[in-house]
Amino acid sequence: MKDLNKLHYFEVPTIMKHALGAVNHLPNELAGLGVKKPLVVTDQGVVKAGLLDAVLKPLKDANTSYVLYDQVVFNPPLATVAAGTELYRKNDCDGLVAVGGGSSMDCAKAIGVEIAHGEPVLEYECAEGKKELSKRIPPLACIPTTAGTGSEVTLWAVITDPVREYKFNVGGPLIAAHLALVDPLLHLSLPAEITAGTGMDALCHAIECYTCAYAQPATDAVALLAIEYAGKYLRRAVAYGQDLEARYYMAMCAMLAGLSYGAESAGAVHAMTQTMGGIFPVHHGIAVGSTLVPVMEYNWMGEPAKYARIALALGVPTYGMSEREAALAAVEDVRELAGDIGIPRLSALGIKESDIPRLAREAFNDPQTIGNPRDLTVEAYEQIYRRAL
Repeated sequence: MKDLNKLHYFEVPTIMKHALGAVNHLPNELAGLGVKKPLVVTDQGVVKAGLLDAVLKPLKDANTSYVLYDQVVFNPPLATVAAGTELYRKNDCDGLVAVGGGSSMDCAKAIGVEIAHGEPVLEYECAEGKKELSKRIPPLACIPTTAGTGSEVTLWAVITDPVREYKFNVGGPLIAAHLALVDPLLHLSLPAEITAGTGMDALCHAIECYTCAYAQPATDAVALLAIEYAGKYLRRAVAYGQDLEARYYMAMCAMLAGLSYGAESAGAVHAMTQTMGGIFPVHHGIAVGSTLVPVMEYNWMGEPAKYARIALALGVPTYGMSEREAALAAVEDVRELAGDIGIPRLSALGIKESDIPRLAREAFNDPQTIGNPRDLTVEAYEQIYRRAL
């Protein structure tokens, strides 16, 4: 039973706009935010895929000044954030545009924290003894080029501290983007492997946030629709990247799943994969896809009724099943989905049996362990990692 005496809240500081061709509205949207010279934050993958050109063209056509920072790497470290902050200040920018996946959007949020507070983002890690955010970041427009993290609407940024080999969270309403501009046309060239990994990340956000201790009616509602969209459209998006309907609804899936985070946290999958990403250079979405089913196998007993409802959202015909049977059917359906779209085992990502004790200890200490629907121990994490391996 959830703690009904706790004061829950659900806040959405971000305006969400979406359409095929939505990026063409960027100049007007920036003007509405009072931004005259944004720092455009992106990565070389977006540049090489030609996606950045589609975003910059409307800015050029409208004679909008901008400064380009295209050196973001996945699992962005502190130095990447600091370099962007320096460029922002040097060029007297007055806002941010993030173009890319979670790494670019999180990096832009972290740059915003450093600009607003005048200190390294590490000072604002969500941890005991660290400072809380006190100032709103500069106006930020997020343009996702993947359908996965939902960072365009979350109240979080995840940054890597290479010294500790640890990915930490910075969060709260003050870090949220001012605008999410979602254009599924930017997703059409996404490779099948990345479509699969990012899609599993979105599905995982929805499943974990729906079943975690922090769930509430508002987050349940968006989580369930995100699960439904993933079950219906993810295979299609992986199989045929030019499927506009599938791309559109997977973009909505990612956005809704991002909203399902609410103001709090997820569960064991993200404790495991954020830990992993801080130590090894693994793609977050693919790592999530590799660990989601083993975690579901472990967790279903903590929320059997919700797992049965997940099965319904995924389209499983549960009529006549017991609650236990329906809950287990949800696990099996996600297992089949992961297999159909080619999600690999952890061993294929370079994780070895000898890595498991350290990974389990680090995951157990991750703050996202607390909200998991079934009690966890270091030994339980070791068991789950081995099943994912």
